[in-house]
Amino acid sequence: MTNFSFSGLKVITICAALSLTAGLALAGDGNVSANQILNALQPKPLTRALSTNTQAAQADAAVKAKEASFLQGLRNRKTRSLSLSEREQIAEIATTKPNIDLEINFDFNSASISKASMPSVQALGEALSDTKLKGSTFVVAGHTDGVGGDAFNQNLSERRADTIKRYLVENYGLTNSDLVSVGYGKTKLKDANDPADPVNRRVQVVNMEAKTASK
Repeated sequence: MTNFSFSGLKVITICAALSLTAGLALAGDGNVSANQILNALQPKPLTRALSTNTQAAQADAAVKAKEASFLQGLRNRKTRSLSLSEREQIAEIATTKPNIDLEINFDFNSASISKASMPSVQALGEALSDTKLKGSTFVVAGHTDGVGGDAFNQNLSERRADTIKRYLVENYGLTNSDLVSVGYGKTKLKDANDPADPVNRRVQVVNMEAKTASK
């Protein structure tokens, strides 16, 4: 697959704990409502100043065309088929998109969703199937903590992302092409100072193809 470079973008991760775009950390049991998720994943409208700047608009259109072409090539791909380069490109694009981090915990060394996290997963399903997000493509990214080998953690993160994707498809009417699942293993720790911290075991969701309206 052709690789694209998206300058100025930073790598983002999607994990078993998900955080709000504005950097809001969820406390307590980590459960959020479908409305909270829906609001976080809806794109902000463009301003007239940006939309009437011809040069900026052309540059933005070129970047979006590359993103759309790349994203199209990811549809219906198996999680483990994604190359390192493709995973990094997904992470780069995701930094500019609406996203949310939810506390979705898994059993230790397992891809099974914990009972305590089921309300968050169900709220996620309700939000992603809402008509306000119709037509969007979402990335579901899995992450592990820093304990264990690289290969083991990469496999575990992919299985966790697949678990969330499968649950959403089977229970909320989303299609495989609506969701791109990706695993990052222990390469993008949320707390690099404490690799074993449970906060590193997380899943993040990003609205990669949001339809943005202009004001």
